[in-house]
Amino acid sequence: MSADGEGRNHWFDDEAGPVVRPYAMTRGRTTSAGQHRLDLIAVVVTEPDVDDPEADVTLSPEHVDIVGLCRQAPQSVAELAAELDLPVGVVRVLVGDLVDSELVHVNRPVPPAELPDEGILRDVINGLRAL
Repeated sequence: MSADGEGRNHWFDDEAGPVVRPYAMTRGRTTSAGQHRLDLIAVVVTEPDVDDPEADVTLSPEHVDIVGLCRQAPQSVAELAAELDLPVGVVRVLVGDLVDSELVHVNRPVPPAELPDEGILRDVINGLRAL
């Protein structure tokens, strides 16, 4: 790394602090080992029997943060990315790691094709009102 004219290196930003590349958080991976497909609205839930994640030396600080946030309340992948100020791709890889480690599970959204037809729902509501 070369230093600029004032003695600072180019990998440090005075306002932002040290720069950490996203691939460093995921160890260069763009997908998790289990190839989990996580939509932005997929909800991440901490497993009920999870002990203190900070005791697990294999977890990164970002993994621990995700478990902590999901322990407070289930979070979508998009919410986790926003809360942790991380790219969505990084969060997807980290959540995939946590799923593989059985620390969290993911509730996937219902595909639109499997949702009930709006007309059927209106008929049910009208039928209930008629009772």
